[in-house]
Amino acid sequence: MHYKRKKLNLAVKKEFQKWLLVRILGTILVSSVVAAVILYFYSSRELGESFYDAHIKIRRVSDLLLPVILAGSFVSLLSGTLLALFLPQKVAGPVFRIEEDLKEIQAGNLEKEIRLREGDPLKELAQAINATIVFLRSKIEKKPKG
Repeated sequence: MHYKRKKLNLAVKKEFQKWLLVRILGTILVSSVVAAVILYFYSSRELGESFYDAHIKIRRVSDLLLPVILAGSFVSLLSGTLLALFLPQKVAGPVFRIEEDLKEIQAGNLEKEIRLREGDPLKELAQAINATIVFLRSKIEKKPKG
């Protein structure tokens, strides 16, 4: 068989894309705000006697900003790690559930209905599979025996 290659369609499943985009951008926004707040509070400290009496010689601005850069990097790393840990679970859980239900359907149970929790990102996929099963069941029931 020869399959035609389809163009990349970025408009597919807009609700799922929006759900994913909101979570990723939200994480980026939160980590950026936290890093900016750290930078603001660190940089707004008043330079007084402690600056002049410092035991360390500061040669470059980067020496002053190193703690801020490290703190911002840590916040970004932490938020990115949390996103990487928990976001796939929101997708992997429903995929696992659909796979398990499809095994039962494959075994011959055409009465099985795939049920996902409200708000699961793959709920539309489960509904499409359920509609397909209903269609196949009706075709099988109408088929003359013989």
